[in-house]
Amino acid sequence: MSNDILVVGASGAVGRFLLPRLQATGAGLVALSRQAQTDAPGLHWLRGGLTADLAPPPVESIICIGPLDLFADWLAAAATPALRRVVALSSMSADSKRDSLDAAERALAERLAAAEQRLAQRCAAAGVAWTVIRPTLIYGAGMDRSLSPVVRWARRMRLFPAIAGATGLRQPVHADDVAAACVAALAGAAAGRVVPLGGGERLSYAQMLARVRAGLQRVTFPLPLSIGLLRLVTRITGRGGGMVQRLNHDLVADNTVAQTLLGLRPRDFRPGSECWLADEDARAHRGPN
Repeated sequence: MSNDILVVGASGAVGRFLLPRLQATGAGLVALSRQAQTDAPGLHWLRGGLTADLAPPPVESIICIGPLDLFADWLAAAATPALRRVVALSSMSADSKRDSLDAAERALAERLAAAEQRLAQRCAAAGVAWTVIRPTLIYGAGMDRSLSPVVRWARRMRLFPAIAGATGLRQPVHADDVAAACVAALAGAAAGRVVPLGGGERLSYAQMLARVRAGLQRVTFPLPLSIGLLRLVTRITGRGGGMVQRLNHDLVADNTVAQTLLGLRPRDFRPGSECWLADEDARAHRGPN
């Protein structure tokens, strides 16, 4: 493993778990964030974004856990003569949202797939080993846009949605398991591969919400919702049609490559209340109720 690794998007959900894992290897780290951060032994922070004026440090490895399209464009123009390997996060949305009712979601899927292709072409042309990891819904740091907003609303209102008939399978993956995949991919066993990555358990959308509610350590009351009602709301508001469409669609990943090449065994979905606390929430948290 290289002793010089640039981590792009290091202050996000996966970065919270990735940096300690990399530090434990003794690697020298440079981490990029738009927000000011404090250096630590073996870790130097760069403040900035993926813009043309960002000169890449002379590292052998880059892990991108930030926006893939911006990273692919930046890397295409960057001078990186020392670079030997790239690991980048995409999303299973590149596949699952291709046929969404929502035009913005279809555009996202197209953008992700195009970015994956640009990254692979750039790396291949430069003789750089690359791996793209496509996680399912990431949870565990309170920063996701799917389950954490539901939890925050439920804590405030003491109501938790219970969507009858939401039978589509889900396979949420913990941010720490995604971080473990990134570290494992640096060894090169999955070079030149797009690696799907889901959690260790598949469960229906309704079961997923029930698991979240059960782990909150806070009294909430069920708020029964039907898919028919949600469809009516989307027709009235013109928003959320893609999300409702997927409630009965399976959004899962085949973990065969992640298991055989990266040696991963992601955890089952048993989230505790700590999984929904962002840093600022954790500092303000004063225990249950």
